[in-house]
Amino acid sequence: MIIGTAGHIDHGKTTLVGALTGVETDRLKEEKARGISIELGYAYAPLPNGDVLGIIDVPGHEKFVHTMAAGAVGIDHALLVIAADDGIMPQTLEHLEILQLLGVKQGTVALTKVDRVPRERIDEVRTEIAAILSVTALADAPIFETAAAQPNDPGVWALRQHLDVQAQHMPARARDGLFRLAVDRVFTLPGQGTVVTGTVFGGQVKVGDTLIHSATGQSVRVRSIHAQNQASETGVAGQRCALNLAGIAKDEIERGDWIADARVLQATQRIDLHLHLLAEAPPMQQWTPVHVHLGTRRTTGHVALLQDGAIDPGTEARVQLVLDSPVFTVPGDRLILRNAQASRTIAGGMVLDPYAPARKRRSAERMAFLDAMEQLATRGQFAALIAQAPHGIALSQLMRLSGHALDAAAPLPATVTLPVHNGDALVLNEQRWQLLQDQTLQTLSRFHEKSPDEPGVNTARLRRMALPGLQQAAHDALYQALIDTLLAQKRLTSSGAWLHLPEHRVQLSEAEQTLAQKLLPAIDAGRFDPPWVRDLARDHGAGEEVVRQLLKKLSRQGILFQVVKDLFYAPARMDELAALTAELARASSIGEVEARAFRDATDLGRKRAIQILEFFDRIGYTRRVRDAHMLRPDVQWQSSQTSNTSGL
Repeated sequence: MIIGTAGHIDHGKTTLVGALTGVETDRLKEEKARGISIELGYAYAPLPNGDVLGIIDVPGHEKFVHTMAAGAVGIDHALLVIAADDGIMPQTLEHLEILQLLGVKQGTVALTKVDRVPRERIDEVRTEIAAILSVTALADAPIFETAAAQPNDPGVWALRQHLDVQAQHMPARARDGLFRLAVDRVFTLPGQGTVVTGTVFGGQVKVGDTLIHSATGQSVRVRSIHAQNQASETGVAGQRCALNLAGIAKDEIERGDWIADARVLQATQRIDLHLHLLAEAPPMQQWTPVHVHLGTRRTTGHVALLQDGAIDPGTEARVQLVLDSPVFTVPGDRLILRNAQASRTIAGGMVLDPYAPARKRRSAERMAFLDAMEQLATRGQFAALIAQAPHGIALSQLMRLSGHALDAAAPLPATVTLPVHNGDALVLNEQRWQLLQDQTLQTLSRFHEKSPDEPGVNTARLRRMALPGLQQAAHDALYQALIDTLLAQKRLTSSGAWLHLPEHRVQLSEAEQTLAQKLLPAIDAGRFDPPWVRDLARDHGAGEEVVRQLLKKLSRQGILFQVVKDLFYAPARMDELAALTAELARASSIGEVEARAFRDATDLGRKRAIQILEFFDRIGYTRRVRDAHMLRPDVQWQSSQTSNTSGL
């Protein structure tokens, strides 16, 4: 268990921690000279069950509230320290507000310096404490009367016994998340190098693991671990850990950084959150400037309201936080907002969407999405979020949002998981997946009814007809997975470049079959420069229009490819041209195929090279980017050796 102190300056927090643990947490010369805490202090004490109790001692001066906020994140139990002589003071109240805003629900009160005041004063302060705690999550917190400066004080002993019991009954935090440690201190040790300390927010780490430093993106290796001030092979969620890191210098790390699993790190400067505005704060107006405390990071930003009119004090609302510098966070993280002068705490909140949009942030669709994100943040439920993503959501994004590792081989309930080209996967609601399949098949069925003489449509045209909302390149993987699934289930058939329902057939007449047997070998023999319709008609003594209509029918059946009017290619030659295009793309540093390179590789003229590349654009094999063409990453050319003829 990690305990965090809280309370006004000079109320005896550091003295009390020393009496409880025997550790002097003020380590700076200035702290010792002035007799006040300036930085975070750390103390540890063994527990009877073999575990270790960790205490973070925070400064009480109003100028160091930002340091207190950095120390309070991630604690399990608050130790609210109030001096019997002073009673409740301004930072007592502000620290208590911060604890509430951070979601700390367990705590104990230490009434210090009771040896300096009469019994009547002690009772008076106890009454005040009960009153202020009555409206908080710490309403039932016990109060211990202590005189920590006195040797063997019975109040300190009773407090220590109470904290030991609380620690031994504290349930362990879940360890199945992705590892995140919020850095609150960094230093070097002779012969060991860089060491960072902080609270583990999620997951676990082992000696030898490779993690990422958030600010630089550098990979770091964990050389050794101290968990709760003891050498250990592992560190887990809920512990204070010191990590000895290889691969990074001390000067590259600062308080506020994260050492974390790469899968959970993505910088952001726009966060949608559920905000609680304190009752004593002024109404929150549009674009209110704020100081933000998130994890151990302190930064600045502005609040963009997601409602009409100001937020009233003492109420809750959703807002968007627009930050002046990047941060790293996941849904469910708590943060603190202070006013523009950083002189008082005004609000706190829970992160809903770490990657909020700049536009349409108040739309009904956006609010429904935030409802789903709130379910993920508070209950760990994915269903509503996935249902809000009609075109699927990347598995990697789900891992970042949930802070948990997910396996594509073990789909979430009521979802389908579709692999994509970069090793990621797309997660889709089962009902939505079925709807996409039905839309595609119904569109094709209507097409067959309207055009029974047509063999089908190519993949690009079917995409435009059936799923106009999936035209962007971002949806290539989803559409290709849809077609592949329907083909694998034999609910869809491919005849070369044409897709059709399995029962659909287009037949040639006997005369057409006879002529086709003459024309097809001639077209194939032409390789990359086949004869035009007029040449075929002349060479085979047939009418030009007869040849044209027959070749169009063969093209519609997938037996030929029509590149431009009156020019048709054999499937095997298109296989070669598609492979050549892919080879040129791989040879390019940016994956582009230019017309001149394609012209030289095929020994064709520039005009013909452009015609073929534009044909590949039309059927969805490539896409035009300025004056070049790029392979669509999630589209594979289906060779004529693996289908009736050829195609995508």
